[in-house]
Amino acid sequence: MMLLVSVLALVNLATACGDQHFYAPDAHPEKREYPQFPLTPPYRPLVWGDFNVIHTTDTHGWLLGHQKSSWPEPNYSGDLGDFASFVTHMKRIAVEKNVDLLLVDSGDVHDGTGLSDGYPPGGVDAHESNKFLERLPYDLMAIGNHELYVYADTYDMYTNFVPQLHGRYLSSNVNITVFGSNGEAVNVPVGNRFVKFTTAKGRRVTSVGVLYDFTGNSINTTVQFVADMVKESWFVEAIEEEPDVFVLVGHMPISYDNWLVVFDAIRAVHPLTPILIFGGHTHIRDCQQYGGRSMALESGRYMETIGANLSAAQGNSNHISFTRRYLDHNRVTYQYHTRTSNSTFDTSYGHSITVGLEDLAEQFNLSYLYGYAPQDYTLSRNPYPSNGSVLSLFVDDAAPTALAINNSRSGTPNILITNSGELRFDVLKGEFTKNDQLTALPFTDSFLHIPNTTLSIATQVLPALNSAGTSNKKKRAAPETEMWRRGYVDGRYNVWLAEMARRAGPRSTADMAGNPTLGYVTTDFCPGDGDDTLHTAVPYYSSPDYIGSAIPNVTDDTPVDLVFIDFIVSDVIKVLNTLQSAKNYTDPDASLYSPVLANQVLGLYAQVEWN
Repeated sequence: MMLLVSVLALVNLATACGDQHFYAPDAHPEKREYPQFPLTPPYRPLVWGDFNVIHTTDTHGWLLGHQKSSWPEPNYSGDLGDFASFVTHMKRIAVEKNVDLLLVDSGDVHDGTGLSDGYPPGGVDAHESNKFLERLPYDLMAIGNHELYVYADTYDMYTNFVPQLHGRYLSSNVNITVFGSNGEAVNVPVGNRFVKFTTAKGRRVTSVGVLYDFTGNSINTTVQFVADMVKESWFVEAIEEEPDVFVLVGHMPISYDNWLVVFDAIRAVHPLTPILIFGGHTHIRDCQQYGGRSMALESGRYMETIGANLSAAQGNSNHISFTRRYLDHNRVTYQYHTRTSNSTFDTSYGHSITVGLEDLAEQFNLSYLYGYAPQDYTLSRNPYPSNGSVLSLFVDDAAPTALAINNSRSGTPNILITNSGELRFDVLKGEFTKNDQLTALPFTDSFLHIPNTTLSIATQVLPALNSAGTSNKKKRAAPETEMWRRGYVDGRYNVWLAEMARRAGPRSTADMAGNPTLGYVTTDFCPGDGDDTLHTAVPYYSSPDYIGSAIPNVTDDTPVDLVFIDFIVSDVIKVLNTLQSAKNYTDPDASLYSPVLANQVLGLYAQVEWN
C-alpha cells in the first residue's frame, strides 16, 4: 500500500490511551499571559501523512516546563497543559484531514523535578504528577528504567497508573513480583507484553514495549534481556499475524543498542510490513532507518523537544515516505503549527491541567525560596573548573559550606570528592527555590568520611578515580558498561552535545549567554533536516567523572578527612587500598561525616550566601 508516515517527536510529553481521543477546545478559558521572551518560531509547516505519530520520552517530572529566563530555557517553556491543548488541536486537524494520529511515550516519568520528587514524607515519587499524565490521550506508553529503581514506585505504577491506560501500557520484558490475598508471590508483567488495536481509519497495529538490558532494578522486579525476549513464545505468537504497521515503543536507544534485535525478529517473519520504532533513554534527538520500510525515532528529554521525522524510503515497489520533525516545546511552536493565537490556543482541558500542576507545586511548597543565585552555573556550557561551572560551585563552595554546619569535624582539614553525575541540571540566575534544588540535585545520598588519611595519600585519590589516559581505557570499559546497564546516560548525552558544539566551531560562552536562538542543532541518520526551529548550538565543555575540592594548605604528612558521597564508597575504598598498604580498608571503615544529605546542600548554601 502507498503510505505516507509523519512522526512528531515530542520530547518529554505524554500521549494517551485509546483511538483518536478528541477534546473540543473551549473558546473561553482564562487567558494565559503571552510568553515574555522573543521565541523563534518554526520555519516551515509540519508534513502530515496518512499515519501520524506524536512521540514523547524521558519527561522526568518536567511537567511545568522550563521556567527560567536564561537561554535556551525559554525555548522549552511550555507546560503539560500547553501540550494537552496542542494535542487537542492536532487531533482536530487529523479529523479534518481524515488521517490517523497516535500519541506514544517511551518511559521515564520519575526522578527529575519537584513535581515528581518533592512529595511529603510517606509519599511515592511521581504518584501525584502521574495523575496529570493519565489525562492525556496516550495510545501507547512504555516503562522506563526510572520506574524500577524503587519497588514502591514500580508497585504504584502497577496498581494506580497502568490501569488508566486500559491495556496500552507496555512492559514486554519487565515483570513485578506482587503478593496475592493468600500471601503467595506472583511474578507478572507490570503492564501488557503487547497490544493489538485498530486505528480510527481502520489500520491494524501491533505494538510491543521494550526496556533496554537494564540491571539496576530493585528487588521484586525483573528485566529480561532483549535477545532472550524475542525467543519467547508470546513474542513469536504476537508478531505472527501481519498488521498494517508495527508500532514499537520502548525505553531503549535507537542507536548502538538492541532495537535491531527486535527489528530483525519481525523482519524474519514479515519482510515488508512498515515498522515504526520510538525509543528513549539517552536524552538525545536521533533518527535511524534500519531499512527502507522502517523508521526509528528518539525524542530528547525534559520536555525540551517535540519531534517529527522526515525520511524517504527508496527502491521499493511500494514506496513509503517518512517524515520527522523535532519541535521545541513552547506555545509559539504550538500556535504556529495549529494556526491558533494566544487567545484561541488554550483549551479548558489544557488549562485545567496547568492549574492542577500549579496547585500541586503549591501543595509541595516548591516555591520555597532559599535565596537568589547571582549568575548562571551550568553543567556543560562553562568549563570545569570555572566560576560559571555548577560542579565548581558544588565542590568548592556549596558542599564545604553546608557540611560545616553543626559539624564537630569542621575544624579538621578535608578533601571532598564526588562523582560529577551527582549534579543533574544547571543552577540558573534568579530565585533559587525548593524546586530548583531538587531539579539540580535530587539524590538523597549521604556524605561519608575516612579520618586520619595523610594529605599525601588523600591528594592521589581523585586522579586515581579519574584514571585519565589511554592506558586505562581498557580497564574502564567494563565498569562503564556496567554503569550503562545500571542507568547512567550522561556519557552518551554529553558525547552528543560535544559533537554538536564541535560542528558549530569555537564561540564565546559569554557572547552566547543571552542569545535567544541557542538550542539544539541536530544531525541524525535520516535524510533532510529534522529541527523545526533554527538555532545556534549551545557551547559544550567536558568534565571529569569525579571532581574534588581544593587541597588544604597543610604539609603532606598532615592527617585529613577524606570526605565523599556514599554513591562512590566502593570506588574510593578500592583506590585507597591501591595507594597505601598501611591498612586494608573496607566499606564499613567509612563513617557518616554529616547528617546533611546531597539534595540539601545547595539550599543550605543559598540560605547562607545568596540572601
